[in-house]
Amino acid sequence: MATHTSTPTTDRDYAAPRRISTETKASFKTTELIAYLAAVVGVLLASAIVDASDFGAQEAWFYVTLLTIGYLVSRGLAKSGSRDFYDDDRGAGTHR
Repeated sequence: MATHTSTPTTDRDYAAPRRISTETKASFKTTELIAYLAAVVGVLLASAIVDASDFGAQEAWFYVTLLTIGYLVSRGLAKSGSRDFYDDDRGAGTHR
């Protein structure tokens, strides 16, 4: 009569990577940051190029403030309901 012997294994040895999420992508990875910065630079350049009686510094900084508020609101909305998933593969696939 033959006996079958095997080495015991744990579930951890063959576990799939955990699925982890952050709230959203980092802000510097988004196109909305690039669009925001381009708009701010555009407003400030426009105020520097045109005559102060047409579009002065006060109006330019008012528009930059409005752009900033819009950007912050858009990031808040993006963070409120989305997730950025990634796999945590620490220790996965380590067979002894």
